[in-house]
Amino acid sequence: MIKINLVREGRAVRGAGAAPAAATVSVAGAPGASNVNNIFIIGLCVLGIVAGLGWWYWEKRELDNLKQVVDERTIQAQKLEAIIKEVDEYQKRKENLQTRIDLINQLKQNQKGPVRIMDQISRDLPDLVWLDTMEVGTGTIKLTGRGLNQNAIALFIENIKNDPYFEEPAVTRVPQVSSNPTVYGFDMSFGFTYQPRGAAGAAADTTTTDTTSTTTTTGTE
Repeated sequence: MIKINLVREGRAVRGAGAAPAAATVSVAGAPGASNVNNIFIIGLCVLGIVAGLGWWYWEKRELDNLKQVVDERTIQAQKLEAIIKEVDEYQKRKENLQTRIDLINQLKQNQKGPVRIMDQISRDLPDLVWLDTMEVGTGTIKLTGRGLNQNAIALFIENIKNDPYFEEPAVTRVPQVSSNPTVYGFDMSFGFTYQPRGAAGAAADTTTTDTTSTTTTTGTE
């Protein structure tokens, strides 16, 4: 009679079945390393994204700073342009004003000569003598006048002669033009200059003034 131990075989079969299970378990443990690699790759990607965002933020900040600097420089340039424009306008006004001042000074200079001549002649004109006409030419003056006596006319001629602005006069005539009262006429011409002859002329002018006072007193007597 043949006996078959089914239990042991069953155990053997179970044991045989257990081996694949273990193998399955060991095989199932392999995807864990793949997950670590995936996590590592994802981490690198995240780091790359963060680095990229950081670089983009830094570039954006630098760009904003440069834009701000450009805006400030533009505003400053506009202010400077306005100031330069004002300076140019001021310079133009200054040049126009200087031109007017120069013109006024030139007119004053041109008027100074005749005023100086008339002032000097009025200083040289003694009492008892007056002028009828005066003509001023190029460096020459012509006078016609009258006096109550010949001494007064002679004094006027002497004053003109000693004046530093005038040359020695030429007198053409001293006729009597009226008898009641007695009046003498005269025609006189002489050269003139706008620059005095110097200190000697000034001294002569002082001497002439003293002589004028003395002669006038004598005539009155």
